[in-house]
Amino acid sequence: MTSIDNFSRGDGTVRDLPQLEALLRSIDGRGYKSYKDIAGKWSFPDFVLSIDHVQGDPFAAPSRLHVELTAAVAGLPSSSYRSPSRTRGTAACLAARFAAAARRASVPSGSGRSGEIRMAGPGQQVIVQTAVLIAADGAIEARFTLGLPAEGRRVAGQAAGRLLLRAVPDLVHRTLSADAHDPDEVERWAATNEDADAMRAALPGEALVAFVADGASLPRRTGIDDRPLEGPEVVEFQSPASLRVALDTPNAGVVSGMGVPEGVTLIVGGGFHGKSTLLRGLQSGVYNHRPGDGREQVVTVPDAVKIRAEDGRSVVRVDISAFIDNLPLARDTQDFSTPNASGSTSQAASIVEAFEAGVSALFVDEDTAATNFMIRDRRMQELVPKAGEPITPFVDRVRELFDSHGISSILVLGGSGDYLDVADTVIAMNSYEVTEVTQEAHEVAARNPTGRRVESTAPLVLPTPRCPDPHSVDPRRGRRDVSIRVPDPSTLLFGEHEVDLSALEQLVDRGQVTAIGQAMVLAQDSLMGTGKPLAEVLDAIEKTVAEEGLDALDWRHPGDLVGFRRYELGAVINRLRSLRVL
Repeated sequence: MTSIDNFSRGDGTVRDLPQLEALLRSIDGRGYKSYKDIAGKWSFPDFVLSIDHVQGDPFAAPSRLHVELTAAVAGLPSSSYRSPSRTRGTAACLAARFAAAARRASVPSGSGRSGEIRMAGPGQQVIVQTAVLIAADGAIEARFTLGLPAEGRRVAGQAAGRLLLRAVPDLVHRTLSADAHDPDEVERWAATNEDADAMRAALPGEALVAFVADGASLPRRTGIDDRPLEGPEVVEFQSPASLRVALDTPNAGVVSGMGVPEGVTLIVGGGFHGKSTLLRGLQSGVYNHRPGDGREQVVTVPDAVKIRAEDGRSVVRVDISAFIDNLPLARDTQDFSTPNASGSTSQAASIVEAFEAGVSALFVDEDTAATNFMIRDRRMQELVPKAGEPITPFVDRVRELFDSHGISSILVLGGSGDYLDVADTVIAMNSYEVTEVTQEAHEVAARNPTGRRVESTAPLVLPTPRCPDPHSVDPRRGRRDVSIRVPDPSTLLFGEHEVDLSALEQLVDRGQVTAIGQAMVLAQDSLMGTGKPLAEVLDAIEKTVAEEGLDALDWRHPGDLVGFRRYELGAVINRLRSLRVL
């Protein structure tokens, strides 16, 4: 583990600029570890710079710093932080500006990552984060990293002086201080975030799962670029009249758009007509979005989860018997475990795990689902009788999920008409234009009965709580008590284990994965106990973060943590291959 000597001094001493200039001159050309002498607080004319962690090597992770500005220096309008929603939007605005300016201000030179200044700025989503924090009185704390310059493995004192004494103050003045703020831009971010929260909060009272505003732009540039697609080919969203509702917002006023009702909703249409694009917009609606994203007024209930097949994932003691039973060799599906799940068993396990975490709505796209889990048509029922088929297809459970348990489903379908018999609402996509065809769908179903038999033989019962063994959630690696690395947004290296997160489509920020890793450490260390159900562990993490903020997850208070939902935290724990359930 990193020596405590490399972290900020705990005595609260604040030194002045002449001392920092003199210190940098004195260590110029010395061994790189001499940089540890600059750790601590430094007083600038209008802010305090804290060097919290000094990297031990030019090739190591960059040093961590933060600046603190008083409310008077920050000069934010009080309206920008008068509520948690507005504060979150304003903080994201400042983080986006600082992060962009930091990339331009970086002057990479010398060894390793010398001269690199970085902040973990937001993506398209606006989620609580630790890069920029705004206090109740409008004071600002901004956290970032800086690669301390080196020549070989020696201190480059003059270059460090240019960064710390010129580049960093310039960044602060251009992005965080009063003169840097565009009041209209700050208000736009704050108001957009506040309106989205208001719309989402209104959904249950309207018996809606989701809402898509008229004029929304849902297509993205590419599968790896979440920015909005631009150009004449983009069709703005327009609600069919039969599904149009109006939601009141505190800033934009009344917003009209399509309400997706609770129950079973199908999104149908030909290939490439926008079905999956609409579903991806809805699944992203559990988060707010930045101004200009196109999805600022697309909101979904916060406990909706996207489910897909995931061949090869680990499953530990999950009761999947409501969907899969009577496996060959008398395998117990009420207590099912496998290190290498099939498409159908993985999808069943993911649904049951979502139940365990408290889900209220499921999203499923047939393109990423296991076909045999979704449907068995009449012909296949004749060829392979139920006695030889362990799967109860989702089509025979989806109605019951809502009627008996209040869990809605939104499904993208292009090839299975059997779901028309169980749908409450059917939405059709044609060249990215939306119509409601529920009545027509029911008429088609009545005229063309499939003759298939319902294959559920017993009521669906929600799962018995599972209790994770805290010793199996082990963050140790070698001599490190805690080893958490996130090499890419879809991979968590937790202790000795690599967790594949590529199927968790609602994880949208690398910082969420980092925060989840830290939350797992906290859970293992103090929240998991013998006989404590996973749902209670998730409750405790939620409560801790809500009351103490993301900083409760990491005593070092880094700037790269991003908020996450209990569903993704539970999903990551469930995919840890070392997991044992008591």
